[in-house]
Amino acid sequence: MRIEVRGTPAPQGSKRGFNNPRTKRVIVVEQLHDRIKNWRDAVVSAAVEARDGALPLGGPLHVRMVFTVVRPQSHYRTGKNARQLRDGAPSQPFTKPDLSKLARSTEDALTTARVWNDDAQVSEYLRLAKVFANEDPDALDSPGAVIYVTQA
Repeated sequence: MRIEVRGTPAPQGSKRGFNNPRTKRVIVVEQLHDRIKNWRDAVVSAAVEARDGALPLGGPLHVRMVFTVVRPQSHYRTGKNARQLRDGAPSQPFTKPDLSKLARSTEDALTTARVWNDDAQVSEYLRLAKVFANEDPDALDSPGAVIYVTQA
């Protein structure tokens, strides 16, 4: 199954714990921001369309997730050379958002979309990457992600 998601990838929110004085138990609350909600909604929508009514995949699964991000303007020269990369511009993104948190937020959305029953079914990531737009064979031309899910 191939799922193409358009939109700005957002990482899984942090969790915050606090003691409930009445029950004396720790309550863990996930901090959700608008960005993560928008990203999850985009993933769910694209995944439901790709599923096309099929049942959730069973058994062990292999997954490829390639997140496309926009190269910052600071990587480019200015003036008449504005379309050229600066010397020393990195070939791959290495700043936030954190790749593992992007995968977690996307896995949760794929569970919501019923691509699988549980993200624990993922037995292997064949590729998990963050790339710049149009600079990788799996990159999109704008922010988003390409996700492949196959049965092992």
